[in-house]
Amino acid sequence: MQRSSTRSAARTGQEARRRPGIPGERAMLTAMGVDAVGSGMYVPFSLVFFHHITGLSFTVVGAVLTAVGLAGMAALPLAGTAVDRYGARRVQLLLYGVRGIGFALYPFATTLPAFAAVALFTAFGDRAFPAVQQAWIGEVASGTDRDRLQAASRALRNGGLGAGALLASLAISVAGGNGFTVAAWLNAASFAVAALLVRGARGVQGAAPVPAAAGRRPLRPLLPLRHGRAGQGSAAGYRLVLRDRAFLGLTGANFLTALGYSALPVMFPLFIVGRLGLPQALTGAAFTLNTVLCAVGGVAVAGVVRRRGGRRTRAAALGATLFATAFAGLALLGTVRPHSGWVLPAGLFALVVLYTTAETVHNPASGSLAVAAAPGELRGRYMATYQLSWSLASTLAPSLFTALNAADARLPWLLLTGTALSAAALLVRLENRLPVDAVRFTAPAAVMTSLPPGAAADPATAPAAAAPAGTGLCATVRTAPGASRRAVAAGSASRTF
Repeated sequence: MQRSSTRSAARTGQEARRRPGIPGERAMLTAMGVDAVGSGMYVPFSLVFFHHITGLSFTVVGAVLTAVGLAGMAALPLAGTAVDRYGARRVQLLLYGVRGIGFALYPFATTLPAFAAVALFTAFGDRAFPAVQQAWIGEVASGTDRDRLQAASRALRNGGLGAGALLASLAISVAGGNGFTVAAWLNAASFAVAALLVRGARGVQGAAPVPAAAGRRPLRPLLPLRHGRAGQGSAAGYRLVLRDRAFLGLTGANFLTALGYSALPVMFPLFIVGRLGLPQALTGAAFTLNTVLCAVGGVAVAGVVRRRGGRRTRAAALGATLFATAFAGLALLGTVRPHSGWVLPAGLFALVVLYTTAETVHNPASGSLAVAAAPGELRGRYMATYQLSWSLASTLAPSLFTALNAADARLPWLLLTGTALSAAALLVRLENRLPVDAVRFTAPAAVMTSLPPGAAADPATAPAAAAPAGTGLCATVRTAPGASRRAVAAGSASRTF
């Protein structure tokens, strides 16, 4: 029986991998890549650009960007409500417009008030966009297709940022100070191109809600918001999110891990030069190594995790544990500091590889876990809440890490070791409180490609034959109202972490 179950799971995985791509997937991924290349042309030079345009000091520019970044987080709840009311694709198009207009106006923001106003306008779009894109992935994909898109988007993001930075360096070397303006306008143009691509992408729409497990109360009520009036559902939306303790725990675990993602841009430059006494050029080499490995190997690593693992929680916890190992190694490296000419750089780059591996394991699993744990009717609000963990971590990390580094350069790494291990433990503990179909890697479910406005899917009348061959209960769970989600999980991949 065990051998037969394993063969069945293997056949299911092979057939899932032979499935045709998601409608609009190519345009969606191309838009992500164009967006990343444009952002890469600008992000690495933002402080220098604003200093060049406005004549303001780096301190003032940094203070303004920090202030508007915090204020921009106010856009997250609004964006989440808009996604639930109008759909993620429409809101994503709007945010592309906001970001494009903002970057097009930056070269004209030559005074402090103008700079602050344009930066605040753009920050609203930048802060809200990741949550909306997560919700968009949740709308167009299901099952392991979500994990695959998460991994692909992360790889495209890293590769695009690296390519964009190289193009911007070339533009600045050729055009001098005008190259910064060119970079800003090209970034604005990239948002326009990405919006056109997304506008032409016609992905599938969500499936019917998944029934609760037998003998277990539903985790949360689902409200018909997408095609109905906002009314009471809109007012109650965030109250429902705040009552979902399992999802809030998931958000908290992501905050603990997200602090580690900020270590590369914030801590590595200080640590490599200050504590280890290595050349500044190795900082750029560490960034390049991370970017290349994420871009080249991110999709492959995530694919191995999906095929060999049965639970997103365990995959995300494994990634957090790898982060903790890398951080502990960096603290040890900062303590020992071997004086041999090649040992110190070799140890550093080995830990960068481990850090990058942790990133490629953790990010797709944790992102898909959050998307799958959110009910479709409130996915926008849930993703906005989840995105706060990333925004808060990236906002707090610079001041927290620099303060600890001033006391002892090893303290930030020790803190991150503790937060990553805590996140791993919390993720494992949440397994039994999150929806089973969110925890488990399951084959993509059958979804409807045409649903008229105001129409609700009727699980009782949905034909079981609509499911792809070989997907078994994992696909038909949405068409069997009385099915137990725990029974469905038993038919998923047999190997677990």
